[in-house]
Amino acid sequence: MTQAGTPPDKGPFGFDTNPSNILPRKYTADSRIRFRCHPGVSCFTACCGTIKITLSPFDILRLRKRLGISAHELLLQYTTPIYLEKTDLPGVMLKLSEEGRCPFVTPNGCTVYSDRPTVCRYYPVGMANFHEGAQESQSAEEFYFIIQEPHCRGFEEDKTWTIAEWRQDQGVDVCDQRNKGWMELVMRRKSFGIQASLSEQAKKMFFMATNDLDAFRRFVLESSFLDTYEVDDTTLARIREDDIELMQFAFRFLASSLFGTQDLKIREEKIQAKVAQLKAEQERKAAEADQLYEELAAEREKLRQQVAEKKHGKA
Repeated sequence: MTQAGTPPDKGPFGFDTNPSNILPRKYTADSRIRFRCHPGVSCFTACCGTIKITLSPFDILRLRKRLGISAHELLLQYTTPIYLEKTDLPGVMLKLSEEGRCPFVTPNGCTVYSDRPTVCRYYPVGMANFHEGAQESQSAEEFYFIIQEPHCRGFEEDKTWTIAEWRQDQGVDVCDQRNKGWMELVMRRKSFGIQASLSEQAKKMFFMATNDLDAFRRFVLESSFLDTYEVDDTTLARIREDDIELMQFAFRFLASSLFGTQDLKIREEKIQAKVAQLKAEQERKAAEADQLYEELAAEREKLRQQVAEKKHGKA
């Protein structure tokens, strides 16, 4: 969960500045923290308002299964569109109630707790430099920080555990593993800077593949996708039935189509057809250029003769 009152341009796992409620210390997985949240604590659910909860593809998959609705219905009813981590990659955040509260929270707690979003699971632990070096095949420095807001009484509880134990207890490790491909796409896009913009078609494709797996599955199975990309039978069988496999496949497809990785290969015949098309286009343009040159040369010769005739007439 992000800091209460986080501005709209903040990412789901970090901050551009160092708010006063973030403790000025780097924590490791072995660092111990004292914290516990439960219905008996006086501030219970106070952190579920005036917040920005960015949803990952895995969050959307979990929530729509929990609610028994399609991804399309979930997006329309419960989310607001945003851009991810200061990029032009489209994503979504939870749409808050008129009172500025999470739509799934009640006085008795979270109604989707076992399927709550990744951001909620992190709180009050944050992780910095999340997979930041992944696109360069380098190991990124990863460390943790603690968000200690004035209203939170969870730090007064007598429960202590390591960061690693907290992450395991909250199911963060599973979420990070599922979200890894998505986060790597976001970090890769950030590395290109604002000077390189995606086309509207690329943005729409990214949104569909990361937020609406039902639509993406139809795109893969019912369009010319399989005529264009090489997909082995085992993978094809998995993505027909398994949403997790489909989600991971979507990440590989986006890495290939948006950033030119080798995660997914285009069929050789399609490459050759494209090469032939480009060659034919180049030959057509070359022929047009030759024709234009000849026409201009003929026009220049005609003008030269006219000028010469006028001079001869005057003489």
